[in-house]
Amino acid sequence: MMKSIGLCTWSLKNNAALVFQTLEDAGLSCLHLDISALDGFREGIQQRNITVTSTMVGFPQEDYSTLESIRQTGGIIPNDCWERNRQIVLEAISATASLGVDYLSFHAGFIDHYDEKGFRTFCSRMTELADAAAENGVCLLLETGQETAEDLRYFLDEIEHPALGVNFDPANMILYGKGDPVQAVEVLAPWIRHVHIKDATAASVKGEWGVEVPWGDGDVDGDAFIGTLIKIGYSGALEIEREAGDSREEDIKLAAKRLGVSHGG
Repeated sequence: MMKSIGLCTWSLKNNAALVFQTLEDAGLSCLHLDISALDGFREGIQQRNITVTSTMVGFPQEDYSTLESIRQTGGIIPNDCWERNRQIVLEAISATASLGVDYLSFHAGFIDHYDEKGFRTFCSRMTELADAAAENGVCLLLETGQETAEDLRYFLDEIEHPALGVNFDPANMILYGKGDPVQAVEVLAPWIRHVHIKDATAASVKGEWGVEVPWGDGDVDGDAFIGTLIKIGYSGALEIEREAGDSREEDIKLAAKRLGVSHGG
């Protein structure tokens, strides 16, 4: 059984009052916190004794309008943004450590080990960031989706850094067209430290985005997904993420209900 179930703060646009109310209404107990919104959440987290299971950081150059645009702009890969993004991650590591939180997640960018020069640059950058994280008692989590599970595993095997792990998002595998999330859990099992609860339907046209939908309404086999997490011995947090739609609070509550959480209100 998972230790705790919560939600991602950015699902509700980092509106602290709404996040805390939804936590209470849905019977949830923890947060995946956008570290850029820390100031707005700090007091409420302390007052309510809420556990932050991981922080998250994003990068200002990222363009998610198409799959091709995010491939070009995602994560720490763009060379002209590296120095700024390096500083962003280092500051996020420091803030995460100050909270006493073990994990910091982000999309590192599309990993392509067939591009030898680019892959070596990526490995060097990730090693530098992971070294800094380790010095602060933090583990960096790469979020799934922008490459296949096999390609992510290749990178993690190659770099072999104890301060690197995986934030597993099953919907991203479908949104990006990168394979079956249930099978991917087994491929990435040794590195999974944190999990998102998010669902999606696959794109009908290759090279286009899939569509995010409420948990239980898409192509993720929820029972098989949770069952496989249990099978590999995962006992960490499940954080509900909802980044689309006009009824996010209700969708989060629905996900909590479908996960078997008793509502608090």
